[in-house]
Amino acid sequence: MSEELHVRGSVSVPESELRWRFSRSSGPGGQHVNTSATAAELSYDVAASSLPEPYKARALERLAGRLVRGVLTIRAEEFRSQLRNRDAARARLAAILAEAIAPPPKKRVPKKIPRGINERRLENKKRRSNVKRSRSRRWD
Repeated sequence: MSEELHVRGSVSVPESELRWRFSRSSGPGGQHVNTSATAAELSYDVAASSLPEPYKARALERLAGRLVRGVLTIRAEEFRSQLRNRDAARARLAAILAEAIAPPPKKRVPKKIPRGINERRLENKKRRSNVKRSRSRRWD
């Protein structure tokens, strides 16, 4: 495995800041499931991380619902191999952090609706109104 987990741009997380725990996976797998610790649990302390301060503040704010005392925990147990579960957890952490530290989207500047579009919309409404009115008249 590499020394750092690439998140986005020039931002990366050193391997030394990641904490791993392994346990038995749930679900089917027969005797293999009962003897191997293949589930990987990755913990990353966002509050005490070496992320640059603006990124750290943004991540703490956006991940507030997922953090427990400033620690983000990811559990991967979809594969039967511990190595593949470790890779899945690392990829998920990178994706979550990349989304959390992304710059906020630009504000939408509302534009004025062109007169032609508005006139066509109103004309369409009048036409529909006339059609419906003509349908509702009683026949004598």
